[in-house]
Formats: sequence, C-alpha cells, structure tokens
Amino acid sequence: MPPSSEEEPFRVYVGYDSREDIAYRVCRRSLLRRSSVPLAVIPIVQQELRSAGLYWRERGATESTEFSFTRFLSPHLAGYRGWALFVDCDFLFVADVTELVTRYADPRYAVLCVHHDYTPTETTKMDGAVQTAYPRKNWSSMMLLNCGHPKNVAALTPEAVSTRSGAYLHRFMWLDDDEVGEVPFAWNFLVGHNRVDPADPVGTAPRAIHYTSGGPWFEQYRDCEYADLWVQERDAYEAEAAAAALEEAKAVLQTAASAVSVDA
Repeated sequence: MPPSSEEEPFRVYVGYDSREDIAYRVCRRSLLRRSSVPLAVIPIVQQELRSAGLYWRERGATESTEFSFTRFLSPHLAGYRGWALFVDCDFLFVADVTELVTRYADPRYAVLCVHHDYTPTETTKMDGAVQTAYPRKNWSSMMLLNCGHPKNVAALTPEAVSTRSGAYLHRFMWLDDDEVGEVPFAWNFLVGHNRVDPADPVGTAPRAIHYTSGGPWFEQYRDCEYADLWVQERDAYEAEAAAAALEEAKAVLQTAASAVSVDA
C-alpha cells in the first residue's frame, strides 16, 4: 500500500495541546525531515473542532490532554478515505514514517498499533496531570488508521466521539480483536518502559520515541532518557524558525523601502 499518491500526501494527525506547542512543532519537524514521501502533518486542535461543531464533549477529570478523545476523529477528518496516522504530540520520529506505512498498512485491519503491556508506576504525568491505568493503555497513542474501513466509518463519527465512553474508544471496543493489527514497539517506544534488546539492537531500536510520562519541554523531565535527541531537534527547529522570521522581516523592510522610493 503506497503511503501517498501524486495527488495527495500521506496524512499524519498529531494531537495538539496548548501547553505543549513546542512538542507539536518538534514532532512535526521530525516527521517531515525524515519522510521520503510528501506528508500533510495536521494538528488536531480541540477548540477548532468545537467551533466547527465536530466535538462537544465536556472535559473530564481524567483527561490529561486536550486530544484525549479528539484523536478518534482522525478518520472523519480524512473524509473516511485511505490511510492516515495519528500520534500524540509527545513523539519524536527518528526514522522514516514511510516504512511504517508501507510495511504494515494491511486492509484486513481497521487499526494497527503497538500492543503495549503497560502499567504506569507513577501517579502523575506531565505538569501534574493524573496518571491513569487501564487495559490497552497507550495503544491509541499511535494509530495507523484504515479510514475507510466500514466499522471505522460507522463508529467514529463526531456524535460517537463526543458521547461514547473512554473505555469504548481507547480499547477499540467497536472492533473485533482480529481487526486490530500489531506493529513493533519500536514505532511507539515508551521512554522509561521499552528497552533496546542487545540480541536485536537494530530491530528494537526506537523509530518513534514516545515521551509518554513527560518530555524535556517540562522542567522535571529535562534529563529523561532520549532527552538529548529531542533537544537537538528542538534547537534545529528554533534555528530554522529564527532564520525564517529574519527573512520575513527583510522582505517587509524591502517592501516598505520600495514604497517610499515610489512615493518620492
């Protein structure tokens, strides 16, 4: 299955949280600069969905991010067409996402993800948000979605995403177990949980690092495992952003100078 076509780039939806804007921007850069095919990296912004009438759920006490439930609108936002990827914003891609799509996108499945066996040991995450444990935790933090699968079309509507329980959505209860495919944990490598296997260092090395409890953009996690890779990506992003801002300022000054010259 090709990850994109000449007409349309491959869609990657990234959960956006206003407290973690820099995490989204670094995640986006890590995806784009390593991809061998065109990507459309699209933030899922809750307020925009509310304004568009696509999401009206009241925020619950256990929702640690603004995209806890809006992630499940990804197939709807894609027009229920083709394949798309959803990832949390606290991801850093260190490999070409094309590999994930071309190797594992199988039309037999409605969703593919890492089948983590993960129970967090801490009681809080990120900036003090409550850490919760539940079956299939972190499965939905990275989903390769067969957007046109009939069960996704029927179940993942704005109405359902706004009203269905967290258990129904995060545990993929609209699907049979054999419709939830599995990809290697390297594509959702949980910092502090997953480990590189010395017997298979290539196969188990992270391809997408997930700072699930909190990343180095939070003070208390600035020295977490793989923090150096995220910081390098952030520094490169900020350098590019500064250079772009400088070029834009130069263009504005040149336009203003030209206008003055014409008036003279």
